[in-house]
Amino acid sequence: MLVGCQPGKPDVQTDAKTAFVDSVLSTMSIEDKAGEMTQLALEMLCVRPPSTPEKPKRQAPLEPHRLDSALVHEALIDLKVGSVLNCAGHAYGPDQWHEFIAGIQSAAAQKTTGIPVLYGIDAIHGATYTSGAILGPQQIGLAATWDTALVRKCAENTAIEVAASGIPWNFSPVLDVARDARWPRFWETFGEAPKLVGDMGVAMVRGYQEGPSPIAATLKHYVGYSRPLTGKDRTPAWIPERQLRQIFLPPFQAAIDAGAMSVMVNSGEVNGIPVHCDEHILTDILRDDLGFEGMVVTDWEDIRFLFERHMVAADYKEAIEMAIHAGIDMSMVPTDLEFPVLLAELVREGRVSEARMDESVRRILEMKYDLGLFTSGGMPPALSNYPAKESLEGAAARAAVKSITVLKNEGQHAIYPDKPILPIGGTGRILVTGPTANSLNALNGGWSGTWQGRDTAYNTPGRPTAVESMIEVFGADRIDFHEVGMNLTSSDIDRIAGHVAQTRPQCTVVFLGEMPYTEFPGNIEDLELFENQQELVQALKTTGTPVIGVYVGGRPRTFSETESMLDAFVMAYLPGDYGGRAIADVLIGAFNPSGRLPFTWPRHASAHLTHDRKFTEGETSGDFNPLYTFGSGLSYSHVETTSIALADSVYQLGDTVTVTVGLQNTGDRSTIETVILYSQDRVASITPSVDVLKAFKQVIVPAGASAEVQIQVNTDELGFIGKDNTYIVEPGVFGLRVKNQGIAFKLTL
Repeated sequence: MLVGCQPGKPDVQTDAKTAFVDSVLSTMSIEDKAGEMTQLALEMLCVRPPSTPEKPKRQAPLEPHRLDSALVHEALIDLKVGSVLNCAGHAYGPDQWHEFIAGIQSAAAQKTTGIPVLYGIDAIHGATYTSGAILGPQQIGLAATWDTALVRKCAENTAIEVAASGIPWNFSPVLDVARDARWPRFWETFGEAPKLVGDMGVAMVRGYQEGPSPIAATLKHYVGYSRPLTGKDRTPAWIPERQLRQIFLPPFQAAIDAGAMSVMVNSGEVNGIPVHCDEHILTDILRDDLGFEGMVVTDWEDIRFLFERHMVAADYKEAIEMAIHAGIDMSMVPTDLEFPVLLAELVREGRVSEARMDESVRRILEMKYDLGLFTSGGMPPALSNYPAKESLEGAAARAAVKSITVLKNEGQHAIYPDKPILPIGGTGRILVTGPTANSLNALNGGWSGTWQGRDTAYNTPGRPTAVESMIEVFGADRIDFHEVGMNLTSSDIDRIAGHVAQTRPQCTVVFLGEMPYTEFPGNIEDLELFENQQELVQALKTTGTPVIGVYVGGRPRTFSETESMLDAFVMAYLPGDYGGRAIADVLIGAFNPSGRLPFTWPRHASAHLTHDRKFTEGETSGDFNPLYTFGSGLSYSHVETTSIALADSVYQLGDTVTVTVGLQNTGDRSTIETVILYSQDRVASITPSVDVLKAFKQVIVPAGASAEVQIQVNTDELGFIGKDNTYIVEPGVFGLRVKNQGIAFKLTL
């Protein structure tokens, strides 16, 4: 557990930290402080080819990457830079990470202040920039597990590997609430429901910061990033403050209350104001309303973008002035050396007060203190203590298989006519095809070895793709694999369909989806699934052979007409290095699927409604008709919700309402059932939602057994943001629902 996160012992620790930070701060010059507020990318410290007239700009580091002593001296000693981030382009082995971190911290020790460097990394689904690390599901897949304890364990394991590399700070979790499937960072979120995002975010923060090898968590991207009007990355969002407080702020509040140490700022603009210069969002709301006391860091180059992209500042210096006044503590510069120089000038000119600078530097120094950097000098632990991979694989593999979500299982089994097509049994041949069937990159998605996650050179050695796992699980004699790429042609489709028609396999399994992307490269013009993938499904359907679709990807593409041709449909999300085996185990029935959809899957490309829609959004007209609803998911042994009951019919504000839910497993297998509780405010002064997720709980129901589960919600949680943009709970009648079982009660003040 980090020093700054230990409950129950605040006074002595806080006094010691305050005294120490005061003593350090009192010795620092303005240039020292400006350096502490600066974060550079690792590539700025690495050996690069010399500039030439033909290539005057800074070039990529030479391979293999190594520190350039002159550049390190200039940045860390001359300019006193206090933070470094990321990996200059790709993953490194633990030994190279140790070399980098030790070299950087040795140089930092030569500064007048001797303050260690705070190193940060994007380790978002495992130690994503450490070669051979454990890569589990991306956040959207973790959300599909609905298992906060498992998410916390995955985060603990990530922290173990990241800390073992000598890195104390992680740029995770993403707490953006995903409301538009077009957005290319949809898969980096925990889905569409603020409650689910908040609970998962708290679990991840605690896993990072309170586990056996604690590192600092970063809440990102504060705030409103995930709702751009165009659906494209870093384009304007228009979010009234009521919706900002109702939907997008609650996950940040929950994670701040859990002790998160840092916040990263939304790169975009909200209501015409770039968030990096929005004092209302960064200070009034974050500091005053949410009570955040930690450190605020920018995203990549975003202060510079205030004048280069957003056009709200005349030049870099004015942009820095605006951002610091708004509430920024540290600038992820990350590839120029101007920032600390210009910031020091602003302070000496009186445009930024030294007192304001001290606020930020104090937060940075306190974070370094809490992470133990002043004790360790920031030096990496002994490489001989690097954790054994085998000790960390279990949680990632468990998360992968628990994320797999069966959304449709209607086809008749070829061998057992009285059973659905899944799980695949029998002994017949299975034709496997589709562009994501044989790609480990597709299973992992972006931020995997490299930023976009597309370079196979940085894949984890020995991890199987989906089809390789099917060969292992079903046996090579049963799998007939036909490989195609994303650019499969009509002739490819005709060839495969012809082969199916001739050989008559037991079934076909077609792997659909997208190849890795994130941020700008993931922008799309149309949410519809690629035409050639739909044509492949259609051609396979005409053969008369049952077709099972498996979707590997991080956002729901629309394909309603083609989906109707599938006998079964499985959503795999981005399950990571252990996802191939997870998919195979679900298809064969070795694991009874328990994943549940953390978003609403639209039927049409222009439909972006969510579970907490308003009544005028299709509820009364019948226009709400998604392909799959939020929370959807099937198991191989169905659990029915048979009853719902409350102890009383009237409750007062502040009471905890205990809901007793009856369950019945009608099948022959033990099933993990996720009980999802929704509330309905029947009459409210702000138009209420049809449903709002309020609580969820998992329970194992044995085969053929009945069970009762109790799930709780406090009446204080039944409110909303009112007309004056403050939270309010109004008395009246409230409904509660679990699947098709509902009950109502009266709330009094």
